[in-house]
Amino acid sequence: MFDSLADRLGSVFEKLRGRGALTELDVRAAMREVRIALLEADVALPVVKDFVEQATERAIGAEVIRSVTPGQQVVKIVNDCLVELLGSEHEGLNIPATPPAVLMMVGLQGSGKTTSTAKLAKFLTERQGKKVLMASLDVARPAAQEQLRVLGEQTGVATLPIIAGQSPVTIAERARQSAKLQGFDVVLLDTAGRLSVDAALMAEMAQIANATQPHEILLVVDALTGQDAVSTATLFKAEVPLTGVILTRMDGDARGGAALSMRAITGKPIKFAGTGEKLDALEAFDPQRVAGRILGMGDIVGLVERAAANVEQADAERMAEKLSKGQFDLDDLRAQLKQMKAMGGLGALASMMPGVAQAKQAMASGAVDEKLLGRMEAVISSMTPKERSKPEIITAKRKIRIAKGSGTTVMEVNRVLKMQLEMATAMKKLRKMGGMKGMAAMLGRMGNSPGGVMGGLGGLLGGPGGPMGGPGNKFKR
Repeated sequence: MFDSLADRLGSVFEKLRGRGALTELDVRAAMREVRIALLEADVALPVVKDFVEQATERAIGAEVIRSVTPGQQVVKIVNDCLVELLGSEHEGLNIPATPPAVLMMVGLQGSGKTTSTAKLAKFLTERQGKKVLMASLDVARPAAQEQLRVLGEQTGVATLPIIAGQSPVTIAERARQSAKLQGFDVVLLDTAGRLSVDAALMAEMAQIANATQPHEILLVVDALTGQDAVSTATLFKAEVPLTGVILTRMDGDARGGAALSMRAITGKPIKFAGTGEKLDALEAFDPQRVAGRILGMGDIVGLVERAAANVEQADAERMAEKLSKGQFDLDDLRAQLKQMKAMGGLGALASMMPGVAQAKQAMASGAVDEKLLGRMEAVISSMTPKERSKPEIITAKRKIRIAKGSGTTVMEVNRVLKMQLEMATAMKKLRKMGGMKGMAAMLGRMGNSPGGVMGGLGGLLGGPGGPMGGPGNKFKR
């Protein structure tokens, strides 16, 4: 998400970072570029105007002109303004201590409302330990209630039994009563949508809201519709007391205009963002982390959360035990590759890592594609258990067999072996340094240096010096 905006702003700030001193003219010229970048990202004109004025006013002050690193100071100011524009802090759901909390999902047909209902239910169940009940109030769209029931089975979340002929208000009241009697913490009401905002839709929503008194009314809108999403939110806000927004298809929204305009125009926070088709592809919308992604600062917190959600505890413990002994074989490397795939692949990881512009450029240019991890895994899977545990026994003859079995080349097999060797060597050094405490101290010294931790992913993605990097040293497609 925000790819085109991030690239454009990155090029603007790269020029500033290389300057030893900045004049007011330099700052104003940079802000004009920022203005153009935001307009090209489909951000609403009034929002762009206010944003640029505010950022320029701060940036031409003495804090920048007298700063030791004026270019970085300008980036920080723009980052702070972006955070404020997006809402300053993540606003969670209002779930009272006395259950059940009633969350009402509203939106136009085709915005992803029913799928978002299931995603939110899965999020609340798995990440917050809530007992959730879903209920479909859509009696107009054919099979809408059945769709939610199927999604409930896929996510392991309970759904309200379907009774034909009941009105939306009756279903909503039955859902709330059932949730109260059966000890559910949260009840999610998936209301009907329309192809456009109309009087019937608004009247039905108002009736349901009056009958159930929901703690949250969440509007689901498609980020790909750009400023139409903001207009839709404005219309819904005028009719029902919205408490927040869920933006779907954020992973496909390279411009980001809807996200950057939503809070400023509607006054309602974006609480969640849909980042893919899978039912676990829902993220809490954190303004600080999103601003960091836009400005190329990465989202380490999001990366850690994604890792925690995809790494099995038992596997993590086994890996930690081996690493404490300075061990790292090809089975361990294969496990790491699988985890990287589960976390969204190279593209998703690169977008969340700070300082990996080189890595993103390598992917965009086609130097490395998303099939890289799969090909590396295929190489390891073509080895025998003994070869994976003792890579040193792999001779030239064995390499030919492994290459044929995996559909790759001997050169590619050699690169996988080189990667394993380098990581194993690093683990042995880590043990000598004092284990994880020693590594923490080392990372503190490295910071974001070119040869530091970020260089590792850059090398994997095709950067020079990495085991998979360098011109001509890439996996074939």
